[in-house]
Amino acid sequence: MAASQPHEARLWKPLKDAAAQCRLCSHFCVIKPGARGLCGVRENQDGALATLVYALPAAVNVDPVEKKPLYHFLPATRTFSLGTMGCNLSCSFCQNATLSQPPRLGQKISGHRAEPAELVAAALDSGSRSLSYTYSEPTVFFELVQDTARLALAKGLKNILVTNGFMSSDCLEALGPGDGGLVQAANVDLKAFTEEFYRDRCGASLAPVLKNLAHMRRLGWWLEVTTLVIPGLNDGPGELADMAAFIHAELGPDTPWHLSRFHPDFKMLDRPVTPHETLLAAREAGRAAGLRFVYIGNASGQGFGDTLCPSCKAVVISRAGFQAEVLGLAEGGCRSCGAGLPGVWA
Repeated sequence: MAASQPHEARLWKPLKDAAAQCRLCSHFCVIKPGARGLCGVRENQDGALATLVYALPAAVNVDPVEKKPLYHFLPATRTFSLGTMGCNLSCSFCQNATLSQPPRLGQKISGHRAEPAELVAAALDSGSRSLSYTYSEPTVFFELVQDTARLALAKGLKNILVTNGFMSSDCLEALGPGDGGLVQAANVDLKAFTEEFYRDRCGASLAPVLKNLAHMRRLGWWLEVTTLVIPGLNDGPGELADMAAFIHAELGPDTPWHLSRFHPDFKMLDRPVTPHETLLAAREAGRAAGLRFVYIGNASGQGFGDTLCPSCKAVVISRAGFQAEVLGLAEGGCRSCGAGLPGVWA
């Protein structure tokens, strides 16, 4: 495992007394010389901000794109997935805590040295159709995302963010619009629909996430939303209905909503696994709000991951776990009735 090497950071501004304000996420940390931001991977070195995770991925895998999860973006293809250590949130239920949290706790930052060109070459060698910036939080390794994404596009690969959505507007604008920009698709965690949950469970705020979701939609990225349904915390009928209503009104009824089953992890070991009945009720809340594509993940059940034609209800894509079988898709529409299907299929 390589040691972290400083690299000039982007999206920051100098302040008096050699302090630096990071403009990368919605914490907008003011960082004094020798200190780091809340993410633990951006450091003020003599008045200039440096990233400690550039070209230092700590996790690299080739995944089905369905694992992100993205169900309406290049289905049944592989995506070259990478992430560094570090995160700008401190979720007590984090399922990648060994990757995301050590830098926040002052622990060693590690990974394998790999420059953007090497990552893109590996993605091409793997037969992947896209690169996914995932596992921890891509916002905190923005410089690596930006440089790698630019090279990937030049080689005909798409770019995907799997994110908590707590970045800044500056960060989104730097990644650019879907047509001509660096990112073509994103899956965003909408963890709950109360400020209390985000403050107490994640060390963050809900409002920037909602603002950024709408911003991504304006940028033209293909957008899907995931909610980890946690018993007793964010699974109330009213809260689920409010989330579904927001997605419908601000992101559109064709936005896929993934409802993921919770299992105890990290610091949240006192909650049970999400009951199937709760997941089914959440799905009904989404459908009642007018969402056309609501999926249940991390749980087995008939049709939980299938994509149905919203017109004739034929199964267009069948899914079992992360395996997808395209059954009734023809030129971006339903083979049975010809109705168009929202997504990026080719």
